[in-house]
Amino acid sequence: MNKLILLFAICVLFIAYGCTPEENPEPTASPAPSNAATVEFAESAKAVTPLLTGTQIPNGQLRTTSGDTVQLMNLVSEQPTVFIFYRGGWCPYCNKHMAELQQAQSKLTEMGYRILAISPDSPEYLQKSVSEHNLGYTLLSDSPMEVTSAFGLAYKVDQETVDRYKENGLDLANRSGYDHYLLPVPAVFLVDTNGMIRFQYVNPDYTTRINKNVLLTAAEEYYPETTS
Repeated sequence: MNKLILLFAICVLFIAYGCTPEENPEPTASPAPSNAATVEFAESAKAVTPLLTGTQIPNGQLRTTSGDTVQLMNLVSEQPTVFIFYRGGWCPYCNKHMAELQQAQSKLTEMGYRILAISPDSPEYLQKSVSEHNLGYTLLSDSPMEVTSAFGLAYKVDQETVDRYKENGLDLANRSGYDHYLLPVPAVFLVDTNGMIRFQYVNPDYTTRINKNVLLTAAEEYYPETTS
């Protein structure tokens, strides 16, 4: 009888005060959610499937060096455009190529083109690139890699490379503000005011870029079509 009374008392206490501390522990802080964008990407640079000549480019949002949001198609509709996709201001091969584009800018401008260079770098790092390299054309940030993905250029950097970059002081997540660890395969597209690709150059080997004279020749050849 006494045992039954004791068990009854314990049940009453459980109902009144809830579960034991082991069953209902103190709440802990939730881990920070990943801010990786939901985008399509290839598993390697060699596996990308870029948009081809004669196809329409997608619309999308990009950010300027000041952090303002711009629509891709609004920019394209204003004048024929040379799109440059590059890995970031940390890449020496990209910086060399960007300097060569600077030399070709005046001729491209005479033809009626504008240069838009797109990378995963955040606006803050874009500003540094403009200042350090005295660039005269427009740099745009695609930190989420959504536009780059839509062009078929995004690929996942393998963990070994991510770790090696970090050991050498390069944190890709810090550069972009996103932990997707995606990079673009370097590429060049000539696009008319209707958003149609007239010429493209894509090379999975990031050490090899299009020669500025080849780009100028292509721009001169395809420009009449962009105004027809």
